[in-house]
Amino acid sequence: MRKCMKPSSFFLPVTTASVATLLMLMLNQAAAQDAQRPLIPLLKAEDIPTLCDSTLTTLRKRVSALEKLSPAHAKDSKKVLTEWNDLQIAFEDLQGPVDILNNVSPDAKVRSTTEACLIDLNKLSTELFQNEKLYARFKAIQPVDPVEKKLRQDILYSFDDTGVSLAPEKRARMKAILDKLNELSQEFARNIRDNNQKLTFTPAEVQGMPEAYLARAKRDDKGNYLLGFDYPDYKPFMESADNSDARRRYQIAFANHGTPKNLPILKEAMDLRHEMATLFDLPSYADLVTRRRMVKNPQTVDKFLTEVQTAVTQLEIKEIEELRVFKSETLKTPLAETRLDRWDSEYWQQKIKQSRYKVDQEALRKYFPTDAAVPWILSVSSTLYGVEFKRVEVPVWHPDVQYYDVIDSSSKKRIAGIYLDLFPREGKYGHAAAWATRGVSTLAHRTPVSTLVTNFDRNGLNSDELETLVHEFGHVLHGVLSNTKYVTQAGTNVELDFVEAPSQMYEEWARRKESLTLLAGFCKSPCPTIDDALLQRLTAAHNYGRGIRYARQLLYAGYDMAIHNDKADQEQPLAVWQKMEGATPLGYVPGTEFPGQFGHLMGGYAAGYYGYMWSEVLALDMLSRYNGKLMNPEVGHLYRKDILSRGAEKPAGEMVSSFLGREPNSKAFFDEISGQRLH
Repeated sequence: MRKCMKPSSFFLPVTTASVATLLMLMLNQAAAQDAQRPLIPLLKAEDIPTLCDSTLTTLRKRVSALEKLSPAHAKDSKKVLTEWNDLQIAFEDLQGPVDILNNVSPDAKVRSTTEACLIDLNKLSTELFQNEKLYARFKAIQPVDPVEKKLRQDILYSFDDTGVSLAPEKRARMKAILDKLNELSQEFARNIRDNNQKLTFTPAEVQGMPEAYLARAKRDDKGNYLLGFDYPDYKPFMESADNSDARRRYQIAFANHGTPKNLPILKEAMDLRHEMATLFDLPSYADLVTRRRMVKNPQTVDKFLTEVQTAVTQLEIKEIEELRVFKSETLKTPLAETRLDRWDSEYWQQKIKQSRYKVDQEALRKYFPTDAAVPWILSVSSTLYGVEFKRVEVPVWHPDVQYYDVIDSSSKKRIAGIYLDLFPREGKYGHAAAWATRGVSTLAHRTPVSTLVTNFDRNGLNSDELETLVHEFGHVLHGVLSNTKYVTQAGTNVELDFVEAPSQMYEEWARRKESLTLLAGFCKSPCPTIDDALLQRLTAAHNYGRGIRYARQLLYAGYDMAIHNDKADQEQPLAVWQKMEGATPLGYVPGTEFPGQFGHLMGGYAAGYYGYMWSEVLALDMLSRYNGKLMNPEVGHLYRKDILSRGAEKPAGEMVSSFLGREPNSKAFFDEISGQRLH
């Protein structure tokens, strides 16, 4: 997922005395030549309120100045769009650092104060897009080229969707709803992020876990293991722990680690979103948001999800029955008395993969040491896209964090910066994501910065985690290789149902011989090389469980649409989930409250989770352009030019068609589900 931002020159930790100076540097960034390296400032909790308030005041002054443009300039598209670009940069210069520190700062006080600042920034954003005078400015201008035309249209959409054209009382209600939704989103994320609960497991309950896992796990004074909700703790346990009751207990706790507080928050958000749609005389929130995406309406989403359901239903049933039979044979229990529970699925899938394909995810960590995997994906990206990554020592928020300059290989100029925050710690965002911390603007001589946040095992990655690294780095590249004129068109500011496509396409580089065999060259001490036999087994193991995997994505997408349809105000989120998960072959697990930790629903993907599979349609189709030669820099450079560099300057469908030389289609996606796609 992307986070889905920015300062100037070399920022040191901020002191109270330097706040005013920092503020001026940040607000002047858009007008200054970006000759020095832009870094994320290491803000202190006590300085953030002052910085936030001062910036908001200055931003409001900029808005006022844009309102009062002289008649000679008011219809000048270049003047109006340049002033807007400068305003958005000033806004982003505060939002970017505050947003990333809210998710990664080791200081709980920083996380708290940045949260309050983000809420205030979002309130200002709503005010901005309800400003009738500014709306009139953009309606009056005449774009001079296709980039300006699309930018103007996107800006007008933002004004319209925020309610600028509604009657005054409806507009006021719209603002109240948006402000409240922003507060609820922050609260929902905080309840998950700050849950530091540890589950206690006896030595008997962790039988089957790798020695390296147990060696790094925390223990109490009785020798029991203390495990939390970070993925390096949870996922390997669900795949390897032999004790079924322990897996059940862990899965229920994990599913509930945002509740009980988050279910009422989600319900309130559902009701507010439904009310928002009624303000526009639309039947549902899904109708409201999909009209700006590739699909255009919920009916297209429903049709697509029905096609996926047709493709996966019988395959999921077949795979679950295979797992049940395998469990019966392994445990020597009568088949009629053997059942497969949800907490069994990952465990027995791994057992089948070990038995059939000799693939042990934990054993793969020696093939993919973490300190080799990172320089490897940097090198692969360098070859494909004509860039270099230079490690630079800069001030960072935690000693684990790395920073790299991105250098264009042809011009030898620094074009961007990247932060890598790879390992778990208390209070940090618990999944994997890329933040577009600072967007590019060639008009303002502004270079981008992206931040990669993961929670990997320090010693090595399994194949799934390697795929995650490559996926999220795809988002990073989308940000730092963007080369747009205007900051609001930078990088991942594309339609939501396209934003995952570049990352999903890049996942293939984590599965193919020509890229994977390069990884061993980055090991500090000799590590085994992926040979043809192992690669074939890895491919077979990856393909196994497609039905279960896509059916789960289908459930998530279907649930998301169900709680944002025209009956959403009459539904309870847990009841809908119980009904929908209960209708699946593995059924609903009593006592679980999964929607309370389904962060996508409050983090920008509401009525948009279908976009993961919709994007994959485009990702797998774009992959065909490489014609099986993934390390071909000629195609890589074309992809950089047609997709990555353009950001949102063109509609996603047009960019994909330009890259492919034809209209996109879904054949490769459905071949992937059926196992017929050629790798």
